[in-house]
Amino acid sequence: MSGDKKISWPAWLPIRTELSDLIPYGAPQITGVTALNTNENPFKVPAVVVGKMLESLPQVLENLNRYPDRDAVELRSKLAQYINTSTNSKFLVNNIWAANGSNEILQTLMLACGGRGALGFLPSYSVHPLIAKATGTKWIAGERKSDFGLDLDSALSQIADVKPGLTFITTPNNPTGTCTAIADIERLAQACLAINGVLIVDEAYQEFSDEISAVSLISKYPNVVVVRTMSKAFAFAGARVGYAIADEAMISAALVTRLPYHLSSATQALALTALACSELLLAEVDALISERNRVSKELEKIGFIVIPSSANFLLFSGFPNDAHQTWKALVAEGVLIRDVGLPGYLRVTIGLPAENEQFLAAIAAHRP
Repeated sequence: MSGDKKISWPAWLPIRTELSDLIPYGAPQITGVTALNTNENPFKVPAVVVGKMLESLPQVLENLNRYPDRDAVELRSKLAQYINTSTNSKFLVNNIWAANGSNEILQTLMLACGGRGALGFLPSYSVHPLIAKATGTKWIAGERKSDFGLDLDSALSQIADVKPGLTFITTPNNPTGTCTAIADIERLAQACLAINGVLIVDEAYQEFSDEISAVSLISKYPNVVVVRTMSKAFAFAGARVGYAIADEAMISAALVTRLPYHLSSATQALALTALACSELLLAEVDALISERNRVSKELEKIGFIVIPSSANFLLFSGFPNDAHQTWKALVAEGVLIRDVGLPGYLRVTIGLPAENEQFLAAIAAHRP
């Protein structure tokens, strides 16, 4: 990660030995630039939705002396309805768990089921191994193919050999944007079930993809957990709402290790309004997909190599000089994208059309 430096801990601080080489997760936050580095949805929440959210707050504010609904039952029920409508499923409230962003879901699952370690296939979401280390879960790093696709035979072999309690697959994958076919995910689910292991499918970018959601596997494979977020497609990153779809037993296991009252009354109220307005909020997804495809073609015209993406970002390569030097040059020109730590590659989030044009104009000066 660009700009990351190892922390020199003072001798008096008894930080756990296994955490001493870690640094806080985060992307650079730089003012005065066009920020296309954190995969946010660039569209503001529509004014009509903001109005409805404000209407929901007075009752919440009047009752801030009371704890929120500990189990967020109404929110989980509405999330089940959303998933059922979008995937033609039949999930109930006990198949859903909501939390403070999808990262809390991941951390809670590791606390509950990470005793035999966790396996993931890199490069993938960099927070997975960080959460594993922070929760004392042994992390086993598998590898992807040179085109960043999943090496299914190798993955199945590792699952059988290592017998991890948790296996992670991110699709669409971050930072590459590549998808894993539902047939391959089913093979992973079978392999994990054979060792009494859980398959966690991280679908943070699913709404930008044409691939069938892994929620379709849960009725047949109760060891499959699908993790989603409202941050991306719902333009709801600032509210921090993630959720899991899983067998009821898996949800019960998560509730054992979740923090009490972890989702505030205000967050629950805002999320309920967002779900009620989901058609309006999700209307911009198609526009982002169209922009993603356009920016990809323009990058290829310039001469860059672009990894096919099913998310709201693009990973690309082909820099005439060091990729990190190009990243720094773009920042100096007022455009902030992401150095994800893959040699020779940078990642750009799809922004508004004008922001994308600014990026394309800046990157053209660094063409291959």
